[in-house]
Amino acid sequence: MIGALLTGLILFAFLVVCETEPTHAGPDRMGDSHGQPKLAHLTSNWAFQLVNDTLAFSRADSFCRGQFSSLADIDQSDEREGVMELLRQTGLRTPIWVRNPSKAANKPVALSKQYSPFLSLSFPRESREGFVRVNMSFPALSSVSVCVRVQWNSEWNEVSTIFSYAAPIFTNEFQLRGQVDMQGRILLALIIHGKHLPYKASFLNDGAWHHICVMWRRNSGHWAIYVDGDKRDLGSDTDTSRDIYGDGILILGQDQDSFGGNFTEPFFGNITDLNVWNMTLETRHVLALNACSSIDQEVVFSWNPDHLIKHPVVKEEQVLLFCPAVLQQMELQGCRTLQGWSDQLPLLDLTDCSDPLPFICRSSRERYLKMKQMRDSQSLQPSAFMNHLMKLSNKSQAVLGQQTSELSSLAQASALLDVSVQALEDTQEELQPTDMVSLIQLLSLAADIPTLPLADATNHSQDRVQELSQHFISVADSIISEDNALKWQAIKEVVNGPMDVVKSIDRMVTSLSPRLMAETDRLTIHSPNIKLEVQQQRLQEGSKGSSFCGPETDKHTNVDCISVPHHKIQDLHNNGFHRLTLVNTWYGSLRPLFNPGENITMVPTVTDGSQRYLGTVLGSSVISTTVLGDDQPVSTAVHFKLQHRAQNPTGTVYDPVCAFWDFELTPEAGGWWNTKGCEVVSKQYGYTVCYCNHTTNFALLLQVYEAQRSPENEKALQVLTFIGCGVSLCGLLFTFILFIAVGVPKSDRTTVHKNLIVALGIAELLLMCSDWASANEAACFVVTALLHLFFMASFSWMLVEGLLLWSKVVSVNISEDRRMKLYYIIGWGLPVLIVGVTLAVSVDEYKADGHCWLNVKTDTIWAFVGPVIFVLAVNAVVLCRVVMVTVSSARRRTKMLSPSSASKMQTFDLTWAVTRPVLILLPVLGLTWLCGVLVHLSVVIAYVFIALNAFQGLYIFLVYAVYNSEVRNAIKRIKEKRKALSFTNCSQPTSFLPSQRAPISSWGHSALTPSSPETSETSGPPSSASTSLVIKNESFRKESFVTFSLKPASGNQVVQLTGFKPSGTTLTTKC
Repeated sequence: MIGALLTGLILFAFLVVCETEPTHAGPDRMGDSHGQPKLAHLTSNWAFQLVNDTLAFSRADSFCRGQFSSLADIDQSDEREGVMELLRQTGLRTPIWVRNPSKAANKPVALSKQYSPFLSLSFPRESREGFVRVNMSFPALSSVSVCVRVQWNSEWNEVSTIFSYAAPIFTNEFQLRGQVDMQGRILLALIIHGKHLPYKASFLNDGAWHHICVMWRRNSGHWAIYVDGDKRDLGSDTDTSRDIYGDGILILGQDQDSFGGNFTEPFFGNITDLNVWNMTLETRHVLALNACSSIDQEVVFSWNPDHLIKHPVVKEEQVLLFCPAVLQQMELQGCRTLQGWSDQLPLLDLTDCSDPLPFICRSSRERYLKMKQMRDSQSLQPSAFMNHLMKLSNKSQAVLGQQTSELSSLAQASALLDVSVQALEDTQEELQPTDMVSLIQLLSLAADIPTLPLADATNHSQDRVQELSQHFISVADSIISEDNALKWQAIKEVVNGPMDVVKSIDRMVTSLSPRLMAETDRLTIHSPNIKLEVQQQRLQEGSKGSSFCGPETDKHTNVDCISVPHHKIQDLHNNGFHRLTLVNTWYGSLRPLFNPGENITMVPTVTDGSQRYLGTVLGSSVISTTVLGDDQPVSTAVHFKLQHRAQNPTGTVYDPVCAFWDFELTPEAGGWWNTKGCEVVSKQYGYTVCYCNHTTNFALLLQVYEAQRSPENEKALQVLTFIGCGVSLCGLLFTFILFIAVGVPKSDRTTVHKNLIVALGIAELLLMCSDWASANEAACFVVTALLHLFFMASFSWMLVEGLLLWSKVVSVNISEDRRMKLYYIIGWGLPVLIVGVTLAVSVDEYKADGHCWLNVKTDTIWAFVGPVIFVLAVNAVVLCRVVMVTVSSARRRTKMLSPSSASKMQTFDLTWAVTRPVLILLPVLGLTWLCGVLVHLSVVIAYVFIALNAFQGLYIFLVYAVYNSEVRNAIKRIKEKRKALSFTNCSQPTSFLPSQRAPISSWGHSALTPSSPETSETSGPPSSASTSLVIKNESFRKESFVTFSLKPASGNQVVQLTGFKPSGTTLTTKC
């Protein structure tokens, strides 16, 4: 027997369907060792292989998957023609399995989507009198099926009756009862026509809900018992002479020793979802019912508490039951089959998925031909590994014609894996690509072998399961060793990649976990490249969280770990689960097996222009977790920490991204990396912590960037930014003080300047303080919001500057008051609106990680970038318009010049006409920020960008304060006033001047007349010019005034100061 199995393993190196490459697109026929023809048909794109061995649908699908192909799909015209031609050539008339592409994938989903409420009946242990009667009349039944959900009281160990049906003529007509054995199992037995069948079918007495279906058919006497969808017992040794009598009474929870009375052998626990059919259910029906689907045909009684009569001690309770069919939409009718052809059209039907049928595997033409090439090479020159297998099996050559049914039990799979491990240990040479393909096929088929129910397991089979698991991991470890990196590239046209091995391990451990954990709560299997750990615990209040870590090494101090949070495990308990199984796996050698030249397509996360994106690579080990609640896969959130394993060449930097392998993404290629539902929690030197809202295989993808700036440049740019912001802040402050202090005439232009200065100044101050605030999460969030607000206000007022300038250049019929109201709405109202809406929509994704600014990895950053681009675009148009106007004015001026100087002046005026508005308007219109688009091109542009924008406040101070004519005129007026005051104080009698600080209200010029007081004493000849300056001094009374007289005297000008007092006294001073 073992020799035959060893021969079977050798055949995994070849195609199961053996053929020579045809010279035309037709089938090729070759007889195998059993004399059965096996055919393949090639088209331009596909290869179709007929497998005459009959298997159930799930096994057929598994076998094709093990051959790196899939069941044929006839929905596409080219595939349909290939299948039809292959069947025509073979003359096969029986139905075959075909794939249904619309069938939903069976994968874990959120717990909240898998539960349905049921009204259950509670039979308390405090009373032995509890029962429930089904209030309806039953017809005579030639076939009957009864399904019910039961939660057994784990403290009760005596014989109990789940339901009993008694007829007036015969009491023990149809009954289901159970009892607890010495191993703690609930054994079930049927009574049909008074015949008590043996206690054989069983389930664990674990306090959980179990789905039980029993059925009987008169014409064959066949009966069966299903537990949780699995057929646990069957037979045909019953009375077939009559139907089950009608007009009987169906009682739940008691045995009827007489018709409707004399109750004995009570049941204690909970019962719900009892249904009765006048038909014998098939396996597919039972599986559907176990998943909470319904079957309406031939139904006699459907669960309805209103049709029940309850004893007072029986209470009704609402319960939530695990119902995956609610989301998965299982097909109750069966699996898809091709029955034949009619007028070149396929005849499709649905058949019980457990029926054995032939099938066709479909693969790409390229994969098929590559497999054939590898098989031919192996047959001509077997590898050292294959030679050793043939030696172990006492065979001199490979025998073709492997039958798929030869690998159909755990014992056979365990034997094949055992000798594989022995051959791997004995062979000194490295595995060849054909050997790897052979072993990958073996793992795929072994992972899908059906297992016996746990209740039927023996100690011997338990040991075999653990041994199989050990050998399975050993073989997988040899395949994914780093030494095989180049060989994986050689077989990439056949095998999807190393994640195929990971998927096989996941399927194997998930399938065997109930058997593996039957006698222990923790199992660990450790190999050089794989660490597998299975944990199991009973769920209760206060259940702790679970964590798993990869192996510790001296080289890597940060260990790879994954954990399920405590509150998620508590949610499982709250949702009715009793037992939790965690399957955790760590793979340390997968990273080198992925083709380094094959870039992982992903959107860059660093978008500030400081680094050039080069690509994305796998940068860590792969770690996975599978959560089983009562042996059902469920999805829950996990945290994991993975260390960075990729090398960091000089001049490049990495940015980690949390990802998982999605087998449903591009399934023909075996899946691809996906980041949906995963996010980075924290980034540390050497490792990254991630959160994902589901369970699967996780890893870190490292986005590679070419660093555009050295650490020295980065430091210099940071220092330059801080210094520039400080200088800019001082310049803005001085400009604002000058606007207020020197009395610049009030206008809409100066008002807009002041608001821009305030907004930009506060933004610069917050930017300088942002690094200090980053240590506190709350403070950093507030600073981020304020930075967003005031930088948006700065750009809004820059937009207002552009609109105001446009109104000066282009005639706009709007009053100044209305215009300023609009400007205030744009300058302050619009930023508040943008920031408020952004916070309301994306408050959780608002701030970036590690610094106080908007999150550039989400769309939040567009709440700043979008308005800025709009402002810059509008202001660029305004600047162009202003330049055009100034150039036009310069041309008109040059036309007024003499022809001799026109040419030279025209060149100068035109140049200055373009340069002057650009220099003046750049700082207030914000157009220097356009350099930010180009900073990723060169570090020089980065320096220019920081210099232009960090010193924007200083630039505004120089252009709009130091060289502003309005400011300079205001300062000049102040100087003139002070000079006038100095003249007033010149030679003034101290007794006369009340105060040198007396305010001067007005100045006025007047020509002196002969009647004026000044001319009475200082009049001269008419030829002597005289100028008077009259000063009204309001510190005196109204009739007081002072005059300055300037007269020529003896060639010198004399200033005569005359003051008149109210009493008429005159004081004269000459200077």
